[in-house]
Amino acid sequence: MMNKILKTFSVVLFMMNSQYFIAQQANKDQRAYEIELQKAENEARKTSIENHRKLDNRISELQKQQKEIEKQRREVESKKKALVKSEDNLKSTKEKINKLELANKKIENKITTSTISDEEIQKQRLKTKENEVSIQKLKLTQITQQKELEKAISSL
Repeated sequence: MMNKILKTFSVVLFMMNSQYFIAQQANKDQRAYEIELQKAENEARKTSIENHRKLDNRISELQKQQKEIEKQRREVESKKKALVKSEDNLKSTKEKINKLELANKKIENKITTSTISDEEIQKQRLKTKENEVSIQKLKLTQITQQKELEKAISSL
């Protein structure tokens, strides 16, 4: 009987011992899994931080490019306005010249077709001379404006 008790005790002890080893192995596996999980989380965190840094750098670069493009756009708009202004000034000067030349033609026509006094003729001729001086000044202005227009066109 003692032998049987000893054998039973040995079997129970052996089973308890094997349960302990199985539990210990499961515990080691669980710790290993947790360590691997933590390593993976750390790696993911590092990758995420690196990707955020790269994105921030790219955003910064794109913002700089956007500012440069906006600056260039404003410069082009400014040059276009200068071009339009130059064209308008040139057109206005041409109209003034045409108006003065037409006035001179009317005065010359008046002098040649109507009978007016010598004094009135002198006044009219003086007026045409004044108009001619104004026309010459406007033509000089027109040349300057034409150069400004060409400069504005070339800057675009």
